[in-house]
Amino acid sequence: MPVDGSRLQEIAMRTAAGLPAAARSYPFGPEHDVFKVAGKIFLMATEAPGEQIVTLKCEPPHGLALRQEFPTITPGYHMNKQHWISVAAGPGITGQLVEELVLNAYELVVDALPEHHRPLLRPARPPRG
Repeated sequence: MPVDGSRLQEIAMRTAAGLPAAARSYPFGPEHDVFKVAGKIFLMATEAPGEQIVTLKCEPPHGLALRQEFPTITPGYHMNKQHWISVAAGPGITGQLVEELVLNAYELVVDALPEHHRPLLRPARPPRG
């Protein structure tokens, strides 16, 4: 079921908060909820002009595919447009999709960390089938 902007942010932040070693902070001011792992940002919940959005780290090919499939997924708002996407409420944006995008963003950051940190930061993924 599609989600509105408030619910989109709620799901994203709840998912991020449940990940190992994820920390919430406000480095850009109180209107920007930022989630980091090992000091690296993987999610930012904020408001773009007129709508609530979540901005997430994303591999460039995956981000391009998502932008082509979903009209409310755009290049990252105030971020590197190649490596970040912004998600707003709209057709096809479901809670499950938001959870998957948050987990993917987290894993991208964890995978870039030194190897000795990674095993402790791996969330348990449900089996795909």
